[in-house]
Amino acid sequence: MKQIYIYGASGHGKVIADIARAMGFKVVAFVDDDESKNEFGGLPCIRADKMQKLPVAVAIGSNKARKTVYDNLKNGSFEMPPLIHPSAVISPSAKIGEATVVMPNAVINADTTIGTGCIINTAAVVEHDCTIADFTHISPNAALAGGVSVGEMTHVGIGANVIQLIKIGKECVIGAGAAVISDIPDNTTAVGIPARVIKG
Repeated sequence: MKQIYIYGASGHGKVIADIARAMGFKVVAFVDDDESKNEFGGLPCIRADKMQKLPVAVAIGSNKARKTVYDNLKNGSFEMPPLIHPSAVISPSAKIGEATVVMPNAVINADTTIGTGCIINTAAVVEHDCTIADFTHISPNAALAGGVSVGEMTHVGIGANVIQLIKIGKECVIGAGAAVISDIPDNTTAVGIPARVIKG
């Protein structure tokens, strides 16, 4: 059985550990920078400098923090495979980058590209021909129609809906339950129905 570390001793880490186990991995330990944690979820919790050269899943919700950890692990030549829950529905023509996690009941349809280090959360729908850039989080029950593009390190909130062919910039926040019907520029927050930029 292939072994894996889960980097991030948190609730999110528990979910990622479950996905890894569902894929047939043995989770050997959680990794966390908090020196007060020696055990988590019934497993040892170790510091990064104690890691052996095993595959790692980066289980950190913050897009920026996840990228930082990913970059450090990449510099250390650690393998970070994508983790895809068996209940997710993934088109054979979809492309999914390393260190990305696809959670239970998510759908990724034809010719969609998901970047590195993304989270496609529980029951999210990413329709055909979408492009999701690196270190982006698509939250539970969010739905992106066909041809949507989402920039690097953007967070699309729980239950948000995005109509077809919309472009959402990098480092944006789309509020929970928002209905996005027009393009959203870089480095902004948009909320509401229809979604309006409230912070830029």
